[in-house]
Amino acid sequence: MLNDFERVQVLSEALPFIQKFAGRTVVIKYGGSTMQNQVLKDKVIEDILFLSYIGLNPVLVHGGGPMINSWLDRLNIESKFDKGVRVTNSEAMEIVEMVLVGKVNQELVALINKKKGRAIGLSGKDARLIIASQFFHASENFVGKIDSVNSDIIRLLIREDYIPVIASVAASLDGQAYNINADTVAGAIAEELNAEKLILLTDTAGIMQDVHDAKTLVRLANKSQIDLLKQQNIISGGMIPKVDCCIQAIGNGVKSAHIIDGRIEHALLLEILTKDGIGSMLV
Repeated sequence: MLNDFERVQVLSEALPFIQKFAGRTVVIKYGGSTMQNQVLKDKVIEDILFLSYIGLNPVLVHGGGPMINSWLDRLNIESKFDKGVRVTNSEAMEIVEMVLVGKVNQELVALINKKKGRAIGLSGKDARLIIASQFFHASENFVGKIDSVNSDIIRLLIREDYIPVIASVAASLDGQAYNINADTVAGAIAEELNAEKLILLTDTAGIMQDVHDAKTLVRLANKSQIDLLKQQNIISGGMIPKVDCCIQAIGNGVKSAHIIDGRIEHALLLEILTKDGIGSMLV
């Protein structure tokens, strides 16, 4: 427990960051196993509401892989992956859309509103927020790539003090639904909004020199340093698309990108409102 002096110190340290980021947009990607822990989910939502209360404009983008897997298992539909990307046939696409848009999105919206926030749920289909097309050549694989982002609806909601909650499903111009990686969606939206920060909540401490040792956390890196870490195979596997998404966002106007451990309570506040942060910051 903090004593009174320590509480004042915490607030004093946060003040310059509150002043610096007031009025700025922060795009947060939320997904993975941290969504299955109700205590952690409550803390993430509390952090997002706190950021909103102190004058930042949070935009929440989410996936929901574990929940999709659970529903596919219930319906005896096999989960298949190619290089970490879900292979999504027409049968699986129906489930993906129902789970992400109909269940996960609405649960997050309801939780924010229950805690006295003002959230509105969207997917990439709403107001042509995201126009998508097929990522793979196989005709029966509805994994999508982003062709364009129209942020008008998000800007409208931000101006009216709503928190947009966006599911990573979109459609092509002819209406075909596509499943898109949530990191990719968050990065593209952050670019379009000229966001101050893109923050990816993950199941790891961030980028580490040794994945088994959190003390080797890389706290600050630029593109050239990231390229070197890739060449050394220090950044590999599922971390590569996350890092690539961050680097692309920074190259297109986002001020900084962060990969942080969503398993830590109040991870968002610790990363944004403290001097040292808790994860990896890319600039």
